[in-house]
Amino acid sequence: MFRWTDDQHIKARSYDELVWKPALVKAEVIPPPVKDNRGRKRYVTDRKSGMHALRHYYASVTLADGVNIKDLAEILGHHDPGFTLRIYAHMLPSAHERARQAIAARMFRPAGRAGRNIDGTEGYGSGDVTA
Repeated sequence: MFRWTDDQHIKARSYDELVWKPALVKAEVIPPPVKDNRGRKRYVTDRKSGMHALRHYYASVTLADGVNIKDLAEILGHHDPGFTLRIYAHMLPSAHERARQAIAARMFRPAGRAGRNIDGTEGYGSGDVTA
């Protein structure tokens, strides 16, 4: 999904260390890095502010907007859509509400079109369907 200027894929860890964490430091979300005993920069982050949080946000938004679990699993690089489902099942819209909406949409009769009402009488439907 993310690519360097040479069109090569960016590894998440590289992006995290070279782009994401420095941006969080600049935005004052995390403190500046400290050097370890080998002279390497080390950032102090947690799962709420790291690149992993952006990954979860992406997954949550795409699910909320209708991307299915199988496609999301492929996008995230999960080999098993069941794994993705176990992580993000709580983000899926309620099956009960979706089922109710599906039936209501099929049974809806726009006002002005003659036909049988639910109670069997002839007339014009109001469009209200109560289960």
